[in-house]
This record gives sequence, structure tokens and C-alpha cells, in this order.
Amino acid sequence: MESTLHPPGRELLRSLLSERNQYPDRSAHIDEQLRNAFERKVSVLALDMCGFSRLTVQHGIIHYLAMIHQMEEASRPAVEGNGGKVIKQEADNLFAIFEEPVEALEAALDIFRAFDAINSVVPDDRDIYGSIGIGYGEMLIIGEEDIYGSEMNMASKLGEDIACSQEILLTSSAYVELPEGQYKFAPVSYSISGMDIDCYRYEGRIHPRTGKLDLIKA
Repeated sequence: MESTLHPPGRELLRSLLSERNQYPDRSAHIDEQLRNAFERKVSVLALDMCGFSRLTVQHGIIHYLAMIHQMEEASRPAVEGNGGKVIKQEADNLFAIFEEPVEALEAALDIFRAFDAINSVVPDDRDIYGSIGIGYGEMLIIGEEDIYGSEMNMASKLGEDIACSQEILLTSSAYVELPEGQYKFAPVSYSISGMDIDCYRYEGRIHPRTGKLDLIKA
């Protein structure tokens, strides 16, 4: 029996997938086991740093690796401070999970604030910028070190391929779970890789005292 202190990980995943491949007639039962072991409803934040190719050509890979390290040091407290957990970091991408999309959004805003603070004191060639996609739904969490699911794929697509620098895009599933009257979003649509994607671009926070669409930056 898996200990709650050690969430089920890749060994169990490989075992069940091997069994599924070997015994297709058992797939429904094995799928249920997989969902029971790994599935959770979470919000996922996918962060992609901007400027990898340009900065690597200009300054070399070590310069950019140092920037990636600084990105992680800035992002992790923002994630954890909003109740989230960094699941993994791959190259200049960072992925984190939260219980609710509002926590992921607030973490994204705190990440960009942290980047602004760094950029105010470092040379221009070390400025850090990023783009973020946020999704929400049932996903497979593997040992709290990897994550799979449609909303994970969509958040990655938004953060890595569609969002511009310092931009936050939410899937429809994440957007509809946000509290009303606190944030301003614009509905946007994109066509990429043969898919039409409807999502929401963060534009600002609604002023808490006036309740009007007086937007403030963060």
C-alpha cells in the first residue's frame, strides 16, 4: 500500500501501463486503478522564459543557464506563497500546481513582480521575462514530479507557444472558476497546430474599493 507521505510515482505508473499493454481486455479496470492512484483536479501554471535563442547566441549557454537559475529562485517563493507546488522544471520552463485557478493567477502575478524587481537591479542583458499559461481540470500527478492531462497540454501551449512576454493566458476551464468582479480579462482566440483555441488574456485587477473597471497593474 502506498504511503501518503510518498505519493505513487513512476514505478507504479510503469507497472500499470505495462499490464494495460499486455492485457488490453483489462484496460477499463486498469484505467480505474490509474485514476484512483494519480488523478487530481488541480490548476496548472506553465511558465516559459522569453529570449532563449537570442540570448544564447549573444552571450552563450552558461549566461542563460544562470538566468534560468535566477528565474527558478524568483518563481518558487511566488508559487509556494500562493499555496502551490513546483512540479518540475525543464530547460527554461517551470510547471506548478495549485488547488484553484485563482491561486495560480496570483502566483503568476507575483512571479512577474519578482521578475520586475530583478530587472530593476541587473544589467539589461540579464533581464528576465516570461509568458504564462494556466489550466484547470482532472490531471494525472505522478509522484509530485510530473503531470499529464489535456489542461496541462493546453496550459503549456498557451504559455510556451502563444502568450507574449509578460502575458498571462487562461484556458476557459480555468477562467470560469475565478471569483467574479476581481479581475479584467479579454477573450481571445488563436489557431495553432491545427487547433482553434479560445482562451482569456489577463488585463488587470479591478479596483477593490470602487468596484469599477479602474484597472491597476497587479
